[in-house]
Amino acid sequence: MTIRYASALLAGLALAAVSPTVASAQAAVQGIAIANPSAVVAASSAYQTAQTQRPTTYKPQIDQANARKTQIEAQLKPLIDKLQADSKAANPNRAALQQQYEQIQGIEQAGQAEIQKILEPLNLSQQYVLEQIGDKLDAATQAAMDKKKISLVLDSQSVIKAGQAYNLNQDILAELNKQIPSAQLVPPAGWMPRAQREQQQAAQAQAAQPAAGAKAPEGR
Repeated sequence: MTIRYASALLAGLALAAVSPTVASAQAAVQGIAIANPSAVVAASSAYQTAQTQRPTTYKPQIDQANARKTQIEAQLKPLIDKLQADSKAANPNRAALQQQYEQIQGIEQAGQAEIQKILEPLNLSQQYVLEQIGDKLDAATQAAMDKKKISLVLDSQSVIKAGQAYNLNQDILAELNKQIPSAQLVPPAGWMPRAQREQQQAAQAQAAQPAAGAKAPEGR
């Protein structure tokens, strides 16, 4: 099992990088530019600082998760060894092997869920930082557009090919670092990511509405 404290939604951030813009000053070619929002966020000072601070701030949870991972691996080893040995028998008992496999799989899945629960504060911290930065991204993009006299910005991931003169990443990054040089690492108690908050609000609004098709009583 691999311990991770970053959500899969964030894998693109780890891989993305802000491309250097050797001709940034010429970005306003015909008022069009390209940018990679995920790469800009990942390269921002606030995000990079949070990535550095998080392992220290959440060290107890990381240590607990690593210790539990070691315990689960120790629990699984003799079961896996037995499964491998039994499978090499001249006439292996297929039903017994299947039962052993399901037992191992069950322990692994339960262990993964337990470790994810331990590391949940780290995942929330990651999402909290991203949300803070994301809330400033639109304004930073607009500021960069205004300075470069850009009227249209395309997502670079959707563009087949473009010269570096069109790349607005560094300009947006500079504005973003001005607007949010650092982010709060630890979310407030009870904080939920925006998607969950919106779902909760939608559910509450729906619950507050009268039942569909309900009619007021008619008087005689």
